[in-house]
Amino acid sequence: MSMHEPVGTTKGPGESPHEYTFVTPDVEERVRHGEFVYYEAVVDGQARQVVGRITDRRPLRTYPDVFMANPAVPPAHIAQMLGHGQGQHELFEITVRIIGYYDPVLKDFINPRLPPRAGRPIFLCDDEMLSHILSTRERGKPGSAWIGSLLSREPDAVPIVIDAGAFTSTHLAIIASTGAGKSYLAGVLIEELLKPYNRGCVLVIDPHGEYDTLQEMTNRPEFQGEDGYRPEVKILRPQQVKVRISSLNVGDYRALLPNLTERQEYILRNALSALRRARGDKYGFDDLMLAVREQGYKPADEMDEIAEEKPTKYADSVEAVLWRLDAVLRHSTSFNDYQQLPLQELYSPGRCTVLQLNEIDAREQQVIVATILRRLLQARVNAERGQADERSEDYIPYPTFTLIEEAHHFAPASGEVVTTHILRQILAEGRKFGVAVGLISQRPGKLDADVLSQCMTQCILRIVNPVDQARVAESIESVGRDLLLELPALSKGQVIIAGSAVNTPVICRVRRRHTSHGAESKDAPSIWVQYSSEGTRKRRERDHALPVDLTQPPKPLGSVMLDDDE
Repeated sequence: MSMHEPVGTTKGPGESPHEYTFVTPDVEERVRHGEFVYYEAVVDGQARQVVGRITDRRPLRTYPDVFMANPAVPPAHIAQMLGHGQGQHELFEITVRIIGYYDPVLKDFINPRLPPRAGRPIFLCDDEMLSHILSTRERGKPGSAWIGSLLSREPDAVPIVIDAGAFTSTHLAIIASTGAGKSYLAGVLIEELLKPYNRGCVLVIDPHGEYDTLQEMTNRPEFQGEDGYRPEVKILRPQQVKVRISSLNVGDYRALLPNLTERQEYILRNALSALRRARGDKYGFDDLMLAVREQGYKPADEMDEIAEEKPTKYADSVEAVLWRLDAVLRHSTSFNDYQQLPLQELYSPGRCTVLQLNEIDAREQQVIVATILRRLLQARVNAERGQADERSEDYIPYPTFTLIEEAHHFAPASGEVVTTHILRQILAEGRKFGVAVGLISQRPGKLDADVLSQCMTQCILRIVNPVDQARVAESIESVGRDLLLELPALSKGQVIIAGSAVNTPVICRVRRRHTSHGAESKDAPSIWVQYSSEGTRKRRERDHALPVDLTQPPKPLGSVMLDDDE
């Protein structure tokens, strides 16, 4: 059947004002859930093709049950023997949700708010039409990100190209269960941002060390530009991650020193205020300890050389704060008196920086991310308002995109952590200053609902947990209920994309990555078999064997003397 022949006939309106139903025999089984169809109508004096998405498919007429009594005999064969072979016996009622006709000027769908009359023919959208109306950008052009192809069509028949400018300004969420392919999809998006036509400025917060394979981009031809461009991938190992102590605020210390009493926090706040008044941001650990100590002791009389400091009523609390600061900061490899990751090193056009935070304590991870995001937002505000110049340490004159893995650790639903406030601020105000974030989580039910709801582009892969499904339905309005019902049925590498980066929600088959995937699951049985194999066992014995001379029994003393005489 040609795409230009009708696949069904309109039956009538659906349950909602934006739905209609049609009847089809669907002999070739092309009228699937999620497929796109259209009807022709005159809107504002112009012929329009009003597109809709199939949301439900129910059998309207099937074979009698008795026709299916013998599995070896097809019911169609029995119907033909009984003289019912003419025409199509099976009929289906299809429910369609109207999207609208595509306006190339507005580059958006417009709903005519008028369902088709009964009897009007329904057509299946062809590949060319869908390629034109579903993707907001043309593949390979600036601002485009080729994610894959439409799931309901043959692979690569309808490419899905989303608007990179949209999700790098109004934020992105990638939600999926473990093993559904969220890190793989994130890798695809990073690849697209680092292509020569985008030259993105990307920082990846990588708590598990999964993204170092992105270094392969630097040598692959897909990423090389005609002007000599090739992306730079910078991997920062945990021991290279440094935060200057003077950049920490009271909230950071509250995170590093949990369960601070009100008095202890008061002492710490006063000490930090005194330090900043006296030294600005030029202080280190010893200065902080001295400032805290001064909160609990009155200085000695300068005229009396033998006088000692007098403790105040805060002395005991001061000692507790000093002890806790000493335990956390003195031997920390992340917090330093002088060193700090320069923002220009983390963010630069044409560069993807991977900040590996594995081996770092979870609380310290949150503080590190909070300080970076805080400095970044301030740097972008300074640059946009002309309050800093290129010589300033905190000056970023271009938009940035920060991709955060395990986002539920940095904005949990169960309560606020040190990163929650700055993430909310960036999600609310970051668009104006070119600061965007992408949140990746395997547990949307544990992610702050307010944070999730402010990500304007959503990529949702398979989710089977009912709590997580409910959180997605609650927080993401752009995905229709019909698509949410697809979540448990999605396979690995299949994703629902909705929001500002696409014209309408689509189910997409994610394309193959150019670089290796760094988060493959371990094949435990094959590793066990390999470990216990004969060859591996002998190699271990050989590697762990003692030197030959130490395995020989010691010679008697007399024989040693005899050997010496010889």
